[in-house]
Amino acid sequence: MPESLPASSATSVIAETVDKYADELVGLRRDLHAHPELSWAEHRTSDKVVSALEDAGWDITRPEGGGVLAEIGHGGALVALRADLDALPVDDLISDPWRSTNPGVAHACGHDVHTAGLVGAGLALAEVATRGMLPGRVRLLFQPAEEVMPGGALHLISSGALEGVSHVFGLHCDPSLDVGRIGLREGPLTGAADALTVRLIGKGGHTSRPHLTEDLTFALGKVITELPAILSRRLDPRAGVSVVWGMVRAGSAHNVIPHTGVVAGTVRMLDAVAWADAEHLIRQLITAIVAPYSVTAEVTYQRGVPPVVNHEVSTGLLGTALDRVLGPQGHVSTTQSLGGEDFGWFLDSVPGAMARLGTRTPGGATYDLHQGNLRIDEAATGIAARVLAEVAVTALSAL
Repeated sequence: MPESLPASSATSVIAETVDKYADELVGLRRDLHAHPELSWAEHRTSDKVVSALEDAGWDITRPEGGGVLAEIGHGGALVALRADLDALPVDDLISDPWRSTNPGVAHACGHDVHTAGLVGAGLALAEVATRGMLPGRVRLLFQPAEEVMPGGALHLISSGALEGVSHVFGLHCDPSLDVGRIGLREGPLTGAADALTVRLIGKGGHTSRPHLTEDLTFALGKVITELPAILSRRLDPRAGVSVVWGMVRAGSAHNVIPHTGVVAGTVRMLDAVAWADAEHLIRQLITAIVAPYSVTAEVTYQRGVPPVVNHEVSTGLLGTALDRVLGPQGHVSTTQSLGGEDFGWFLDSVPGAMARLGTRTPGGATYDLHQGNLRIDEAATGIAARVLAEVAVTALSAL
């Protein structure tokens, strides 16, 4: 550890406590992986969190509707740490003894690691507080429903999760990074993610007489190709706007022009200003695109999550904590992603930062998130616990 980044007085206490509970934290992560729960149904998961923290001195509340809030400390500034609880509706393809026992549901995004890591941070911070080393208050946010739009972050915010909070921090598993490394960047980290569905309605007919119909299939093709093209000229290219279609459905015969058709996809971007303007502009453009074909467009635009934009000061505090825990070799720069993450709602309200937690075994296979074969190097759980606890103390000491 370089001399320019001396350890906080609590650093060794955090490390000792996480080491003490290392086996229990891995056991908790395995238990959560074996019993995954979908968004808004994380009841057993929440019970496990409460059971792990209730004897450690945390003041715990269960907001109606889901999630867990826990607070410790007295007086001074307040810092929040967040983990998400929910799993995904995919089959678990691993063969370990802790494979999912819930068919069709799996922790394929690493939220089991996030939750166990934050529990570990909570146990470490409780010990720091017991020894009189906690210079303020910490609130743990165990959030439901990250995997659905608009996400459970808004639910916790409406439940008072951010009241009085000065900074909020979180980690997200990154299976492309080796365990022992954490990626961080200031500014945009993930993109806004919205859902777009366009349903066209028109007079169908025979493909031999398109001039006597409202050629809905042709119009649908125009929406598919022209909307992304026009947006690239109407929004600032630095916003990183991306429209990608995931589903197209129209017709049932090669010689029949159908009277309805649907295309659906996602709208993503890195810029919050562009995100604020996107829905109105997209509705306007779709109307203009289909107008020459006399079809009617029904547009369903579901705003999802804002971009995660790491705050300058918060990013610096998290970087300091990373260096204290891992040394400069473990703190690496990371790239932007257009993946959605509702941690952005927290950063819409208070300053904060999110980092990417390396979960790949060095020399091992690289997996992808949201896939049933995702494997996690379990050493990441303890690292997450140490980093989250350390950044809480680091931030409180600076406030």
